[in-house]
Amino acid sequence: QVQLVQSGGGLVQAGGSLRLSCAASGRTFSTYAMAWFRQAPGKEREFVAAIKWRLIGTYYADAVKGRFTISRDNAKNTVYLQMSSLEPEDTAVYYCAAGAGPYYSDADLGLRQKYGYWGQGTQVTVSS
Repeated sequence: QVQLVQSGGGLVQAGGSLRLSCAASGRTFSTYAMAWFRQAPGKEREFVAAIKWRLIGTYYADAVKGRFTISRDNAKNTVYLQMSSLEPEDTAVYYCAAGAGPYYSDADLGLRQKYGYWGQGTQVTVSS
């Protein structure tokens, strides 16, 4: 089992920045990738960004490329999502996720079903 505890989030004006954190504990040695997803009211949960846990590699949804950065601190078992140039359309509950794979391509990193562990979710609200 892997436990994920999220922190960060809140209310910010458009154009502002926020950073989300996700601390992992438990059987983290089995983790191949960690990711962020988000879910806006009335919409499906969608992929935001992913990072390979021990290898070099990140993957982003087109909607956030150039604005969001995912990073990790293996010593702290923590993954971060730095969000800049935020837009009202970024308003959603953000979830971190951990997965053991297998991932056959970078595109697999964006698939919700590839992740078996989820954080509690944190609200991000961007006002216009």
